[in-house]
Amino acid sequence: MSLVKRSFIVSAIIGCLISAVAIAQSSVPDDFVRTHYTKYEFQIPMRDGAHLFTSVYVPKSGMFPTEGPWPIMMDRTPYGVAPYGEDKFKTSIGPSVEFEKAGYIFVYQDVRGRYMSEGDFIEMRPHIDMKKSNKDVDDSSDTYDSIEFLLKHVPNNNGRVGIWGTSYPGFFTSASIIDSHPAIKAASPQAPMTDLFFSDDAYHGGAFMLSANYSFYSNFTPFTKPGTDSVRLPPNGIGPDSYAFYLKMGATSNLDVFMNPPGAPPRNPLFTDQLRHTTYDAYWKARDLSQHMHNIHCAIMVVGGWFDAEDISGPMKTFRAIDKDNPGITSTLVFGPWTHGGWNGGTGDHLGDVYFDGSPSEYFRQNIQFPFFEHYLRDVPVKALPKAYVFETGSNAWHQYDAWPPKPATPKMLYFHANGGLSFDAPSGQEGSDQYISDPAAPVPFVSYITNTTPQRYMDDDQRFASRRPDVVTYETAPLTEDVTLAGPVSPKLKIASTGTDSDFVVKLIDVYPDDYVAAPSDDKHIVNGPPVNMGGYQQLVRGEPMRAKFRNSWEKPQPLVPGQLATVNFSMPDIFHTFRKGHRIMVQVQSSWFPLVDRNPQTFVNIPDARPEQFVKATETVYHSSDAASGVEVLVLPQP
Repeated sequence: MSLVKRSFIVSAIIGCLISAVAIAQSSVPDDFVRTHYTKYEFQIPMRDGAHLFTSVYVPKSGMFPTEGPWPIMMDRTPYGVAPYGEDKFKTSIGPSVEFEKAGYIFVYQDVRGRYMSEGDFIEMRPHIDMKKSNKDVDDSSDTYDSIEFLLKHVPNNNGRVGIWGTSYPGFFTSASIIDSHPAIKAASPQAPMTDLFFSDDAYHGGAFMLSANYSFYSNFTPFTKPGTDSVRLPPNGIGPDSYAFYLKMGATSNLDVFMNPPGAPPRNPLFTDQLRHTTYDAYWKARDLSQHMHNIHCAIMVVGGWFDAEDISGPMKTFRAIDKDNPGITSTLVFGPWTHGGWNGGTGDHLGDVYFDGSPSEYFRQNIQFPFFEHYLRDVPVKALPKAYVFETGSNAWHQYDAWPPKPATPKMLYFHANGGLSFDAPSGQEGSDQYISDPAAPVPFVSYITNTTPQRYMDDDQRFASRRPDVVTYETAPLTEDVTLAGPVSPKLKIASTGTDSDFVVKLIDVYPDDYVAAPSDDKHIVNGPPVNMGGYQQLVRGEPMRAKFRNSWEKPQPLVPGQLATVNFSMPDIFHTFRKGHRIMVQVQSSWFPLVDRNPQTFVNIPDARPEQFVKATETVYHSSDAASGVEVLVLPQP
């Protein structure tokens, strides 16, 4: 996710990066940090002469069970390390209250070009593999230089460093451990933005994630010099109903102009960059951090959430790159039933109407995250972590595996059939096809309610509103006679035709609850400002993604559809770990818009940001399901115990 979006997550969407952490710290007095830690501030010199502002919180003598020496926990961030001033303290520090009570040296640093740090900020600064001089700086070198300084100037440290961060700080965690400093013993990139073009916030399946990007970028301009304030633009004009606002704005290029009215500060170039780089070009390739995850010498724990609307693919891609390119190190993947950063605070027991047993967030903080760092930074004995420590939704249970996806999982196709059928049996004979008309003037909404944000709960929201629309085709199984557990990526394989020269195909995998479903007594929490939610017939979104058909053969060189001609559209969606329970149904929905989560496809082969009004046209979409043109979704099925 981009800098702007990250900058406003706390205040506008989920509050997970600061406020949720504050929730986790609620068991200590408000003045705990002030009474137990001494704060120092440094301008740490980098090899190229720039200085990075760094706040350091050191445990006070006599306030903790031991007197040190203390390990260092470091968080590098573009969001500011406020409050500034050695007499001003954060109300909570560290990843969770367990760390704060245990006593660590906590280090917070403004990354290059942000807030009080010198230098130029470059979004997702590309890593430099072969540095030729001190002018070749990146986040790896900045971290190395910072740690060298800290080890020499912060007293009573034990020479060991841990690094953690969520979201954009997760990116900086990943970037910091490349060619890692030998003092770094443990690192946890959490929801790290990794490769923004591929389901990692900016584009999904070649489609621009419209509402999430604009609503943040339009409220922010970058810093022009070190300081604690940025320049805010005038209101972004979204109003109470984002669907109506974006529909009225027309082509997305109009948003770029709208956020730069006469007399206002310059528009945010980061939004323009995201909007204009519509193919997988050099801009995106240089920012794919996964291709640089080399020479890592510390233990790694990558964390992600199954319902992370921002960075769901980043953790998987980061984990796989680290695991592949750094043999011999400890590397673990942790995934829970969380939204973006949801593990940082609260219990994590529900998202929208869907509840999970227990308190997955608390379990992670107390039983996974804290012991991980305690072991590698203090030598506290713990049971070795598995390769994958993952929460299974549907059945709501933690599992441990020696690989992800689990080795027993085998690929199977869920095939579309006539009359809305769905099964693991391939279609026989000429079953035919289904058609619907996609109209850019009346796109399918991504939620059933009026909103001016991108609510996190859309990731598992009820989809009955969509299945009732004529521009959505639906396929579902008969009631399951036994549990079906899917673990790993979800890969639609479609045979389609369109009367347009380009179209989107949004595929949604859905868990349909039985009509007579009654919440168990433990689910009495299904009260959200009103009476209990009726879950009978609920269509819970498990995973959904768009695919822009012009990218079906190449992400770099899009190709138009030939009107009326059969085409293959295959793609892969982020991983899931979900059990469809006995008596439930598995459903797949296919549609050609998901608005305004995703920008509208004009359904003509044009540069979409600049599409003219007359280029937005209706298209008849055909989805085939015959033996010689079978469509479906490939999944990995885990055998039942």
